[in-house]
Amino acid sequence: MEFFQYGQKETDYLKKKDKRLAEVIDRIGPVQREIIPDLFAGLVNSIVGQQISTKAFITIWNRIKDLFGTVTPESILSKSAEELQKCGITMKKSVYIRNIAVDIINGSLNLDELYELPDDEVCHRLSSLNGIGTWTAEMLMTFSMQRPDILSWDDLAIRRGIMMLYRHKKLDKNLFERYKKRYSPYGSVASLYLWEISLGK
Repeated sequence: MEFFQYGQKETDYLKKKDKRLAEVIDRIGPVQREIIPDLFAGLVNSIVGQQISTKAFITIWNRIKDLFGTVTPESILSKSAEELQKCGITMKKSVYIRNIAVDIINGSLNLDELYELPDDEVCHRLSSLNGIGTWTAEMLMTFSMQRPDILSWDDLAIRRGIMMLYRHKKLDKNLFERYKKRYSPYGSVASLYLWEISLGK
């Protein structure tokens, strides 16, 4: 099992920038969030996690790992869309995942090329695929590519964490962008703590 890598350099920077976040970092200590270094498995993981609760996501992801063993384009295509759906995902998600597997095997999609691209271009490239939007691309950049500066507006738990930390009743995009700028270039580490806050930690 591998975890998102960060250290004192990142936390010291964030603590210097934001007193409230500093208190949370000191209280919670290091956060261990599992990563999936393989980009295809990470992408499947992010698609599965779209618009469902964390509890449901964990259950479904474990079923997928049990069914396929290692999640690869080849293993995904060894089962039918219906078999994949039986893990607990919608048929739409099942089809999206299988189509991406087909694109990788036939050479029309090379996920490794994403490593060469800046964050916004990764988002653009992935969002051109059916079933993938900005949130899914941002989760892949965080939990597979370990990009350092991802803070997702589309992630409800991130927004909830900000509202809880700063006691906001509402959070609009402009205010969100101010926090994003404040945390940059270590938005991903700030995200780890905001997720913890949103869980009541």
